[in-house]
Amino acid sequence: MFEQLESTEERFCEIGEKLGQPAVLADQEQFKNLMREHKSLSELVEKYREYKAACRNERDALEIIESKPERELRDMADEELSQARADIERLTAELNILLLPRDKNDEKSVIVEIRGGAGGEEAALFAASLYRMYSMYAEHRGWKTEVLNINETELGGIKEISFMIEGEGAYSRLKYESGVHRVQRVPETEASGRIHTSTVTVAVLPEAEDVEVHINPDDLKIDTFRSSGAGGQHINKTDSAIRVTHLPTGLVVECQDERSQYKNKDKAMRVLRSRLYEMMQGEQDEKIAAERRSQVGTGDRSERIRTYNYPQGRVTDHRIGLTLYKIDSVLDGGLDEVIDPLITADRAEKLKSGGGL
Repeated sequence: MFEQLESTEERFCEIGEKLGQPAVLADQEQFKNLMREHKSLSELVEKYREYKAACRNERDALEIIESKPERELRDMADEELSQARADIERLTAELNILLLPRDKNDEKSVIVEIRGGAGGEEAALFAASLYRMYSMYAEHRGWKTEVLNINETELGGIKEISFMIEGEGAYSRLKYESGVHRVQRVPETEASGRIHTSTVTVAVLPEAEDVEVHINPDDLKIDTFRSSGAGGQHINKTDSAIRVTHLPTGLVVECQDERSQYKNKDKAMRVLRSRLYEMMQGEQDEKIAAERRSQVGTGDRSERIRTYNYPQGRVTDHRIGLTLYKIDSVLDGGLDEVIDPLITADRAEKLKSGGGL
């Protein structure tokens, strides 16, 4: 383990030297890749250097104590030894977390797909609430949101929506949102005040780049059709909407949000690429199913992960038994109070199965 940390520090220094070389500065692609790697290693290297400094402090304090100095100097050395050992314990725990295998998709932007499930119009209205929640969360974190495709209802609900959230580390936090979200509330149309239960499915896909997923143009069937929607400004009188079918897998992506056929095709291809990438990832995950079972659910869209109970003002995440009586705050984008405990639980499971320093 310490050999790994030493080699990581050496690589960090090597990259730092390369970043100052004229040949690297002239090659933007190489420079960008090295900067990304340098940044990904920086936190681990910084913590390792703090750990080595704490070990040196421990050795120095022990040397003073073993020399049997006067009481005042001995007391100072005892205090330094106690502090050094506390630092070593803390930094060891932090290094164990940083040494956990990283999800290679964590730094990517994401495509989020929300679909109304059981519950008809009430499910569609809650799908709109979830879209608002994720949009506000993205805004809080300084990420950019862009709608790729949306199918709305007459009452302001959303049957389905695909949207991009662009920002560093978006997938590392939002990957825990994939699954079935259940809502319990009294619909405005319910005269008797009876609580209804509806469901909405959420899928979070890491954005795939061209180099990660090769799509053969001959494998695509592309149709154009007239945009449709709830009415008014959503109606398009030209055949600008795009439907892309990937023939080998049967995946179908529609996009009609833009008035430009070219823009709709570009957005549809981004979604298709990410779905194919997720499919590839799923095949790999099946090979390491034992590891997946030991982690907090981060991808199964059929798994019921969370309940939003309006009458009680309660949000419950079923994977870790977390209950917050802050439904308004969560739906206004305060998702960190749910996501942070999920990340902590996921790390704890990995540490338990993977050991440490």
